[in-house]
Amino acid sequence: MKAMILAAGLGTRLKQLTENMPKALVPLNGKPILEHLLLKLKAAGFREIIINIHHFGDQIIDFLDANNNFDLQIKFSDERNYLLNTGGGIKQASKYLMGDESFLVHNVDIVSNVDLKALYDHHLETNPLATLLVSKRNTSRYLLFGKDGKLSGWRNRDTGEVKSLFPDFDPGKYEEFAFGGIHVISPKIFEWMEEWTGKFSIIDFYLSICAKTNIYAYQAKNINLIDIGKPEGINKAERWLSINK
Repeated sequence: MKAMILAAGLGTRLKQLTENMPKALVPLNGKPILEHLLLKLKAAGFREIIINIHHFGDQIIDFLDANNNFDLQIKFSDERNYLLNTGGGIKQASKYLMGDESFLVHNVDIVSNVDLKALYDHHLETNPLATLLVSKRNTSRYLLFGKDGKLSGWRNRDTGEVKSLFPDFDPGKYEEFAFGGIHVISPKIFEWMEEWTGKFSIIDFYLSICAKTNIYAYQAKNINLIDIGKPEGINKAERWLSINK
């Protein structure tokens, strides 16, 4: 099974920690974030891993080389000359992700108890273009899904901004979920991306096509998901990992 780790971000919310290293190598209980995630993916059955790199990308390559890639098949999608955001990063890696096999995409700065194999299997069983891990956590920006679980729009509760290509869209009639930074995608996605170039957000892309195709929510039971892209998240994740060894 294939998975892509989005690890090219600048880690600006962790500036004190990322001035001299990439966010992927920030330590959690003595091990880099990336190592925790690679071992989780490996335990779930993923063996071919694509990692996009930008900020201090050489350090990621050297770290994996020193650890024999953790006995995984690892390939790099190089964005060191130009950061492409999540959607552009996925498209850039299409040469590794094309084929007949759906692939999992995981933000490097997410720690969770999500059963990644169960998420992947659910996607294969339901066969949409993409399956997005979501939860009911508090945030300002929400994806909006219909009763059938299909992505229909987006809302920023702080600003009141709403995005949807559905006609006469009423956000009050849809269920709000926060995106968890983990999704499973069919390689058919690249056919939809043909006219998209350069730097773009995968969420903006999903919103642009969701009225024409099937993009569904996956709500895991008893989910514990921690965003470690900010300092308080690091502390929370370290405590949680210590309890859940």
